[in-house]
Amino acid sequence: MSGTSLDGVDAALIETDGERVHAFGPFLTHPWPDGFRDTLRGILGEKDNTEQVRLAEKTLTDVHARAVSALLEKAGLKAQDIGIIGFHGQTILHRPQQRQTRQIGDGARLAALTGTPVVFDFRSADVTAGGQGAPLVPVYHQALLGSVADTTVVLNIGGVANATVITPHGPLMAFDTGPGNALLDDWAQRHTGIPTDTDGALANAGTIDHKALTAMLDDPWFRQPPPKSLDRDDFAGMMRHINSLGATDGAATLTAFTVESVRLALRWIPTPPARWLVCGGGRHNPALMSGLRAALGNVDPVEAVGWNGDALEAQAFAFLAVRHIRGLPQSFPGTTGCPRPMTGGRLALVPAHEKPG
Repeated sequence: MSGTSLDGVDAALIETDGERVHAFGPFLTHPWPDGFRDTLRGILGEKDNTEQVRLAEKTLTDVHARAVSALLEKAGLKAQDIGIIGFHGQTILHRPQQRQTRQIGDGARLAALTGTPVVFDFRSADVTAGGQGAPLVPVYHQALLGSVADTTVVLNIGGVANATVITPHGPLMAFDTGPGNALLDDWAQRHTGIPTDTDGALANAGTIDHKALTAMLDDPWFRQPPPKSLDRDDFAGMMRHINSLGATDGAATLTAFTVESVRLALRWIPTPPARWLVCGGGRHNPALMSGLRAALGNVDPVEAVGWNGDALEAQAFAFLAVRHIRGLPQSFPGTTGCPRPMTGGRLALVPAHEKPG
């Protein structure tokens, strides 16, 4: 899959029945071709199937096929050894309030290229039914974590941040909390030419502008109860509050924006969490993790419970693909706001002339 950070294709191998994970295989990240990240940025928000979108979708699908091939080589496996591929694709438009979401990625082409059936287009059915179409990974978090004695939150900080709330007895709950890394990545790219605040160095060297932070947190979205979700650039307009700041102060303020967004989300969680487990690229940022610990208390990267935080989302869409073919739900009223537990995705079979062996 490729997430909202636009940083390449993550591919992971798992053995699962869609309810439990029986074994974990290898994981890798396959880079985009030179300049392709900028191509993706150029089509974000695009509704129409323009020639630019079609070309981007073809390239994206082909890169995913190469990632699958590299992963199988790493695992010492062949296409016929794999039951199903879960193909998230790349989100370029997410407007659930208008019942619109779009993830580019040609499932039929990927099935033909890899010789393996593919489940793709995971979000559309949920959005069409009135759900948010996100987040979808919570059911995988729950499968990994199992039963808990106290409320535990899995906090995923990608381009957007979202929380999965798992309680001892209540239903599964999840929602986007606000910006994750996207605004900070864009800021770092603009000021340093590097698309991330490496090791939180910019933020640690800067000072938070509390007036700008307060203005950003005053957005009505933060007062909206779950279920709710965001597009990558929904808060891009917030940059006007910090555009006059230098590189370090802006990074410090944006890092605090992500932290405070999560802290504000506590109002929607029924019982105070005993523990927060952080996945996504944000957990590699010491400034962000330090801020989260100061705001929330018991915060650890998911590696503390033996998970691979880099592989987690790619693993999740393999898990969801198996749930699709078994007819098991992937989204729930408490996670996306859909009217009932729903499965999702479409199945692309391998053309007869492409089947291996």
